Amino acid sequence: MRTNLRIPMSRRLLLKAGAVGVALPALEAMLPRGHAAGAATSDAPNRLLLVGRNLGMHAPFLFPETAGLGYETTRYLKHLEPNRGRFTLFSGIAHLRHTNHHSEPGLFTGVDWDRIKEPLREHRNTISLDQHVADRIGGDTRFRNLVIGPPVQWHFSWTAKGVPVPTERQPTQVFKKLFIDGTEAETKSEVERLRTGRSILDQVGEQAKSLGRQLGPEDRRRLELMFSAVRDTERNLLRFESWAGEPKPVTNYPTPKADPASDDLAGRENLWFDIARLALHTDSTRVILLTMGDVGRVKLDGLTLAHHDASHHGKDDAKIDQLAIIEEAELELFNRFITAMADVREGDSTLLDRTVILSASNLGNASAHTSENLPVFLAGGGFKHQGHVLYDRGNNTPLSNLYARILRQLGVDEDRFGCSSGVLQDV
Repeated sequence: MRTNLRIPMSRRLLLKAGAVGVALPALEAMLPRGHAAGAATSDAPNRLLLVGRNLGMHAPFLFPETAGLGYETTRYLKHLEPNRGRFTLFSGIAHLRHTNHHSEPGLFTGVDWDRIKEPLREHRNTISLDQHVADRIGGDTRFRNLVIGPPVQWHFSWTAKGVPVPTERQPTQVFKKLFIDGTEAETKSEVERLRTGRSILDQVGEQAKSLGRQLGPEDRRRLELMFSAVRDTERNLLRFESWAGEPKPVTNYPTPKADPASDDLAGRENLWFDIARLALHTDSTRVILLTMGDVGRVKLDGLTLAHHDASHHGKDDAKIDQLAIIEEAELELFNRFITAMADVREGDSTLLDRTVILSASNLGNASAHTSENLPVFLAGGGFKHQGHVLYDRGNNTPLSNLYARILRQLGVDEDRFGCSSGVLQDV
């Protein structure tokens, strides 16, 4: 077979040819025309990884008092020192008017707080950044996007209709879905199951349309939400069906035999980070939302409190020290992940350079249930990282302005997202 390298090669073609050994990256033969060896990587796939946490971070141990790449290190930032210059920490940034501690649903949507201030009741959200980006840079990948991570109380990912996107919570099952091929019989059964699912959705849709003509405005709104979910499911079924017979990428990463224990913080977070890295490296998807959340009661030297209890410290120094044990461990794991992403080469670039990584929490101070001065890290993505960007901590800059900047960096020609007031210009 002769291959014209001026024409992008389908990744499926390489998989069918039996490429083995390691997880397949975005090879030069798969890249757009003109992206040959030694060429700029501007046409390589862009990716987005959002990491959502829900208990903030102890600000006095995190934020420096000086801005720029020459910031003085802090108790927390010393754990990221090996990657200084590869990330930017923002202080003085938040979703304005978010005041409730259960504001997870608005973290990545930037929705106006009036629409979401009662998450315990029915509320109306809008699309989250991961879903918005997946619609625009998803590409011909096995998965349009992934929403993965340990269990969280509230949803972080939302569709355009404000429907929550469930999180896939078992890393072993996510790994299997990404990298483990079924037998021929299992594949045939899966295709049939998908086709049956589409048939059922068709029937449900017709029945719902007939019912909708008999309903009042509010019930019709609820029905439209259901229609939206059905349409999203249909699109996913079509994608899954088209990929069902294609071999999955082969990786030399050891197949996890069991999900890490609930008290094993390093085992759990490292596995989730590794799965995200492998999924992006093999171009199985280009958009991931990883929900880390409350780590619970974990085994760490000197730790006696659960995460939630330690985060609600009431300025008790003993509890703050307990909280710091957890948060320093989280930052060490995040540092390991950034390093691992930077170690993956893609032509003259790296996987880190091609992936926008945003790690944020909906809380600034969990103890006081405040949503100001959020801990927000931006890593990789080809940004000109500034080390520490210091905004007014009494009059915060809209976090959605950073989201608008991220869209621009990903090649999405839009200048607004959520409740943004402009496009952040400092990275």
